[in-house]
Parts: sequence; structure tokens; C-alpha cells
Amino acid sequence: MKRVTGIGGIFFKAKDAPALQAWYKRHLGIDVQEWGGTAFTWTGPDGKSTGGMTVWSIGPNEGDHFAPSTAPFMINYRVEDLASLVKVLKEEGCNVLDKMDDSEFGKFAWVMDPEGNKVELWQPPVGQ
Repeated sequence: MKRVTGIGGIFFKAKDAPALQAWYKRHLGIDVQEWGGTAFTWTGPDGKSTGGMTVWSIGPNEGDHFAPSTAPFMINYRVEDLASLVKVLKEEGCNVLDKMDDSEFGKFAWVMDPEGNKVELWQPPVGQ
């Protein structure tokens, strides 16, 4: 079974999210959207879309989206078979959080790494 197949997203908190978003937009040319981030579409050597993307997002310090982690970031990893991976991680004694989500954006689960960082696991919808 494959475990992680790529990075689906990078999310981090900022003391002044709008100012930091503007800095990245102005100085690094990242097309920051109103929701606070952008989606980098994957392309092949021919420049055509390969059906995947990586989300990059800056959010405010407030909120508990990264809880129970106190880290100012969270990385989202793409996986092929979320249910099987979660089962294996639990069998291996990993701290897998009880909550799992299934939405139009795919299936999500979370595990805490040994240093207390929340790791998001994402099985994209079919075709992505």
C-alpha cells in the first residue's frame, strides 16, 4: 500500500494574515485569492494539467483548525486509500484523531506526529 503520494497543501498562521498575504502576492507573485491562498495546478512537461493541485494558504492566528497542535502550520498530504492508511496507522500505535471528513473536496483524516504537529491526510475525489 502506498502511503503519502504528494503534498496536497501547506497551511500556516500569521499575526497579520492580510498583510502577509499581500507581501507574498507583491514580492513573490503568488496569486493570493480572497479566501487567503491559492491553488498551484500540477502540470506535466508539456505544460498541460495533470489533474492535481497543491493548496497554499495563510490564515489568522485565531481559530482552532490546527488543534490540538499548537504549531503555526499544518501540512496536508495526498494519499490514495485513506481508510486503509488510517487503519494501519492506528495498528502502528500512531495518535490518529477520531474525526474523519468526507466532502465534495475529498476525504480527510488527521494524525499527530511525535512532536505534536497535526498532519492532515487527504484522499482527493476521483479524477484529481
